[in-house]
Amino acid sequence: MKQQDVHVFVFDDLADWEMAYAVTGINNPQFQIAPHRYRIRTVSLQDRPILSMGGIRIVPDLTLDQLSPHDSAMLILPGGMPWAFGQNTEAVEVARRFLDAGIPVAAICAATLALARAGLLDHRRHTSNAPEYLAESQYRGASLYEDAPAVTDDKLITAPGTAAIDFARHIFQQLNLYSPAILDAWYGLHKTGKPEYFTALIQAANA
Repeated sequence: MKQQDVHVFVFDDLADWEMAYAVTGINNPQFQIAPHRYRIRTVSLQDRPILSMGGIRIVPDLTLDQLSPHDSAMLILPGGMPWAFGQNTEAVEVARRFLDAGIPVAAICAATLALARAGLLDHRRHTSNAPEYLAESQYRGASLYEDAPAVTDDKLITAPGTAAIDFARHIFQQLNLYSPAILDAWYGLHKTGKPEYFTALIQAANA
């Protein structure tokens, strides 16, 4: 099976914890249906290292102008204050091209605000940090807002910044990364910390 790239947009002051569960699960072959089917590739506006909110230095694999939806399995947009300040508009337009091409996009926290401003949430069910958070964008999709930890609709995954685990779960489902039993056990373990979910995870892996 040909390995596919999952692209993560990176930029200075990105909220690194919001994508942590997702990228780790994708890059770690353990428990996967098809190990090494995907690899994580980072993409940025400029060919230079970026510094995350947590002080992690990331050297991007490619620049945004080199990215084509047809070369990607998914585009992940982590949150961060630059979105709220109207920055990263180039990445929003790339997200639009991905969705138009039928390639999934996953956006969390402030990245959802940027998508709302661009009209990408006007006709898709979605969630975010709060309805009031998106309202300032004056978008037309308020009736499609769902009070949920993560929502997937029409190849678009959205989540609030407090729901990194749920965000990852929806990403894993979209990529068909794990079997349903393993995904349920993984989610239960990380969401609750209860040891019975670890047992269920090992049992599902050995089934």
